[in-house]
Amino acid sequence: MAVCGCVCLMRKITAIEAQKRNSNRVNIHLDGEFAFGLERITAAWLRVGQELDEKKIEQLQAEDARERALQQALLFLSYRARSESEIRRNLQKHEIPEAVIEETLGRLRRDGLANDDQFARAWVENRSAFRPRSRRLMALELRQKGLDDEAAKSALENVDDEALAYEAAQKRANRLKGLEWSEFRTKLSGFLARRGFSYSVIAPLVTRIWNETHAEEQHFEEEDTT
Repeated sequence: MAVCGCVCLMRKITAIEAQKRNSNRVNIHLDGEFAFGLERITAAWLRVGQELDEKKIEQLQAEDARERALQQALLFLSYRARSESEIRRNLQKHEIPEAVIEETLGRLRRDGLANDDQFARAWVENRSAFRPRSRRLMALELRQKGLDDEAAKSALENVDDEALAYEAAQKRANRLKGLEWSEFRTKLSGFLARRGFSYSVIAPLVTRIWNETHAEEQHFEEEDTT
């Protein structure tokens, strides 16, 4: 080890080795001993033989924490859009310091990658298109994802329970063809109830769907009697 004129303890880089389990990180050895790991992008300018003081080491580790948090957040977001609360919980699970989490979320917001209002609208649109359910149930899902009541209310503002129930019932009715009225009513009512719709929406809708799905049969029966 060498000591500089400003009484700063200097440590020499003696090895930079790729990590076996993560090729995007490297191990930094100082004075012949393992010291810490860094993201490759953070360590890009380091060279064997280079000397670092404690302040520089702290800067490198802080920069690495920020880069590691960002890369983890981007990986988490690569599967689907996420709420800020979901991103926060994921980073906490990976033991990212709270200060770094806040900084990462701020960066994601600036880049348009973390926006709870947009997330809520996209979630509602996706649910409405592929798995229709009630406003009440979607509001519950959004709260479970950490969104506040205002964001959920705004996203659900134009949602029509009756229209969503009708769409869900139409899709489900295709699986219930051939059933007698009593069983049809029980199964379709139960399905819609599990999707969060109220009895006042379900009761008339089940009758409507039954009549619509049997209208063609009734038409043929009328033709046969003429």
